[in-house]
Amino acid sequence: MLRKVLGTTVVWAGVMLNMLLAEEFTWNEISGEGFGFQVLLVDSRVNRVIFAGQSGNLLKSDDSGKIWRRVLSLRGNLSGINDLVADGKNPNLVYAATDKGLYRSYNSGERWERIFRGKNDQESRCSALGVGEKVLILGTRAGIFMSADQGRNWYKQNGGIKDQAVYNIDSSLCQNKIFYLSAESGIFKSLDNGQTWERVFVDFLKKEPEEDLSDSDNSDLSEDAFNNYFVKVDKNQPDRVCFSSSSGIFESLNQGRSWEKMTEYGLLERKVRMFCFSEGGGIFALTGSGVFFHANGRWQEASFSLPADKLNYLVLDNSGNLYVAGKKGIYKSSRKSASDFTGASLDEDYLKNEPSIKDLQKAAIEYAEVSSEKIAQWRKGASRKAFLPQVSVGLDRNSTDLLHWESGSSTKNEDDILRRGQDTVDWDVSLSWDLGDLIWNDAQTSIDVRSKLMVELREDILDQVNKLYFERLRVKSELDHLALEDRNKRFEKQLKLKELAASLDALTCGYYTNRLQAFDSK
Repeated sequence: MLRKVLGTTVVWAGVMLNMLLAEEFTWNEISGEGFGFQVLLVDSRVNRVIFAGQSGNLLKSDDSGKIWRRVLSLRGNLSGINDLVADGKNPNLVYAATDKGLYRSYNSGERWERIFRGKNDQESRCSALGVGEKVLILGTRAGIFMSADQGRNWYKQNGGIKDQAVYNIDSSLCQNKIFYLSAESGIFKSLDNGQTWERVFVDFLKKEPEEDLSDSDNSDLSEDAFNNYFVKVDKNQPDRVCFSSSSGIFESLNQGRSWEKMTEYGLLERKVRMFCFSEGGGIFALTGSGVFFHANGRWQEASFSLPADKLNYLVLDNSGNLYVAGKKGIYKSSRKSASDFTGASLDEDYLKNEPSIKDLQKAAIEYAEVSSEKIAQWRKGASRKAFLPQVSVGLDRNSTDLLHWESGSSTKNEDDILRRGQDTVDWDVSLSWDLGDLIWNDAQTSIDVRSKLMVELREDILDQVNKLYFERLRVKSELDHLALEDRNKRFEKQLKLKELAASLDALTCGYYTNRLQAFDSK
C-alpha cells in the first residue's frame, strides 16, 4: 500500500519536474522566413557561424542566425542536403553530403567543389560522411565509398555492407578511431578505418535486405525508412555508443559488444529520429514532434514552447545551446544554465511560499486519525492482554436455616414453633490467566483487519492530497505564463487555485490556508 502512495507522489513529482524543465528552455526562431530545413552544422570554434541545409540550398549565417545567405545551390528534383561535417582538425574544411554527390569547401563554406558523384542516382545520393586521419568514408543509398587521397579517387567498399543504404556515420575520438554506421540491416563497427565492418546489432523484427537490391528497389525507400537508424558515440566516454530506431534507443558501454534498451518512460512516441550527448552524459532526443531530455532515469520533454511542426535535425553547440531544424524553420534554445539538468532548485519559485507536501500529508493523517501509530498502540495493548487476569466474583444468599423456639411451657403462645432464621450471604472472588495469549490472542486478527482498512483509507487520503498539491503548482505555473490580455483564462486559473486550496483545507482541517497566511505575513 505504501509503495503505491509513494509511486503516486513520484508520478506527480515527475509531472512537476517536466513542467519546470520546459520553463528552463526558451526557444527563439533564428531562420527568418526560411522553412523546410533538413540538417544543421554549428562551427565548433565560433557558435555564431551556422550552416543550414534545405532542399536545393545550403545557407550560412555569420551572426547566430540574424542574416542568412546562400552559399551552395542544387538543381533538380533530387536536391536534398543530408549531412554536414566539419573536419575535426581544420574546421574551415566543411563537407556537404547531398543527393547530387559530396561537396567540399576549404574556406568555411564560401566556395564549394564536388568531389564525388556516383554512377547512378542511388550512388550519388550521399547520406553521411565519416572523416578519419587518412580516409573519407562516404555513405550512400547504394553502400559505402572510400577515399584515401582526400577525395581525388574513390572506390566502393563491399566488406559487410554491400549495397545497403547507409543512414549515418560517427566515430570515437580515441587514438585508434572506431567508426560506427547505421544501415538497413543494423549497426556496424570498423576498427581499421572502414576496410572491414562487423555488424554489432541487428533488429530481428526487421526483414533482412536483399543482397542485390536494384536501383528501383532502393528508390522506393520512404523518408521514414531512410531515417530508421541513427548511431552516435559519446565523445566524453569513447566506450559509450547509442543508436535509435523505431523500437527506441539502445545503449552500449563496451563499444557495441552488448546492448541494453533505454527506458521509454516519458517519451511521447517510441520512434526517435536522432539524438546528441550533452557534456555531462545526458541525452537530447528528437522525435517527429518534440525534443526530450534523459535525466534521472526518465525522459522529460523540453519543447513545450517550441512552435514547430515536423522536426528533422538536432544539434548541441559547445556552449550548451540547442538547435532544432524543422519544416517551419530553425529554433535555438538558450538554457539558463549550461550545466546538465538535475532538477535541483528549479521549483524554488513555486515552493518557497507553499507548505511542503510532507507537512500536508501529516496534517491530513492527523485530521483523519489514520496514523500508523494508532495501529501500533493497538498491537502493543493486545500484547499485554495476557498479563491481566480474568476476574470472577460470586455472590450467594442463604436463607434455609430454621430456628426452633422451646419455652418449656405448654400453655404459652408460640411455644414449640419453628421460625425462619436470619439470612446469610456467601461471596467469593477468583482470578485466572490464559498464558496462551502470550503467544497469540484473537485480538490480533481483529487488529489486522482494521489495520488493512486504515491503510487503504490513509492511501486514498494521501493520494488526494498529492494530486491536489501538484495540480495547484501546475496551475500556478500556467497562470504565470498567461498573457495579460487572456482575462477569461486568467479568471479560470485563479478560480481553480481557490478551488484546489479549499479541497486541501477540507482534507487538513484548514491547515493549508493557515500555512499560506503564515507565509504571507512574513
